[in-house]
Amino acid sequence: MSKKFFGKLYVQVLIGVIAGGVLGFLYPQLGSDLKPLGDGFIRLIKMVFAPVIFAMVVLGIAKMESMKELGRVGVRALIYFEVMSTFALLLGLIVVNVVKPGAGMNVDVHTLDTTSIASYTAAAAKHDTFMGFLLNMIPVSVVEALAKNDILQILVFATMFGVALSHMGRRAKPVVDFLEAFSNSMFIVVGMIMKLAPIAAFGAIAFTVGKYGLGSLVSLGQLMGSMYITCVVFVFVVLGLVARVSGFSLLKFLRYIKDEIFTVLGTSSSESVVPQMMRKLEHAGVAKPVVGLVIPAGVTFNPDGQCIYYTMAAIFIAQATNTPLTMMDQFVVLGVLMLTSKGSAGVTGSGFITLAATLASMGKIPVAGMVLLLGVDRFMSEARAITNTIGNAVGTMAIASWVGALDRDRMNRVLNGESTEEEMKALYEQEEPAPASLTVMHKASA
Repeated sequence: MSKKFFGKLYVQVLIGVIAGGVLGFLYPQLGSDLKPLGDGFIRLIKMVFAPVIFAMVVLGIAKMESMKELGRVGVRALIYFEVMSTFALLLGLIVVNVVKPGAGMNVDVHTLDTTSIASYTAAAAKHDTFMGFLLNMIPVSVVEALAKNDILQILVFATMFGVALSHMGRRAKPVVDFLEAFSNSMFIVVGMIMKLAPIAAFGAIAFTVGKYGLGSLVSLGQLMGSMYITCVVFVFVVLGLVARVSGFSLLKFLRYIKDEIFTVLGTSSSESVVPQMMRKLEHAGVAKPVVGLVIPAGVTFNPDGQCIYYTMAAIFIAQATNTPLTMMDQFVVLGVLMLTSKGSAGVTGSGFITLAATLASMGKIPVAGMVLLLGVDRFMSEARAITNTIGNAVGTMAIASWVGALDRDRMNRVLNGESTEEEMKALYEQEEPAPASLTVMHKASA
């Protein structure tokens, strides 16, 4: 019994997290030296991230029976993403105004050492205009986009390539068959990499605690605590309501994706579980075209956790530096963040860069105040990443339900824990049978 329990991935990851925290606390220098364990795991995932996303998006679109299906899913997904991001931004704005974690700090912005944020502000300069963001979506070279793991550029090319294959009809079958075999082989590689998740979690947490120490948590604990509580409220209230309307239990769904949640907790990167999350959602009854389109797009366009962080961090800096903000100023901040948040990726540190870009473009809140966040940003990134992951997964289920592309009988069986061990093993090794097209699913659900 104990062997079966400790053999579960989420249990191993949790043990890694606890062990890493203890080691980092007792031996800070040794903990700091273990950073490569977490970094190596992220690099392994990023190694397969681009090919998996490319293959899944192309296959999802190529298997659609008409371009109307693509438009129907795409438009509804964008509407959903914008609504959820707005809810997250508003929730963060409300909580930070009620709790006021930065009030009373009375920080003189002119005395802050800004050298530590120079790299972030330099990166932010690349995203300081909306037109620059749109232009950056177009890849100069497909090879470059794949090499850099640029999600937006990969989506643009993969969407166009998938549409081209869809127009070719039967002539595209050899290419589609190759991409299916390629996709399955990539998921086997993902299965191999995921076995290293406990070691990665151990190294990443040991580094975090060893580098920044528990003292950094105490100094800005109110902000961090507010951030975590807000994320919990968003998941269980907002996403819980979405799940209920969509016809499934949020708690059962969270239990189903617990391996991915604990992996994100350890690695602090929502990107680290994207390939496996796509396969799990297919297994839960979501049609392949919806998974292939919504999950990759959601990584960039639906960063719920980062949206909460953006408003809370921006207003916190204003409070801490005694920067006066009217209610209208705060709504302007929210409006700007509604656009800039769409340029954030699923990797650690992107939230900090996007926030720097937003503050720099507005000129109202001092960018130098971001120095205050450096000590705890790494700790808050876990909350951001987990909320992003859950929000993206729940959103995919909701959109599939909305467009009639969710096999509810299969979903209920999987979420009730009735899948066999052979079926769960197939998630890592072979393609799980899933509805081939949205139209078939739409008719089945009618």
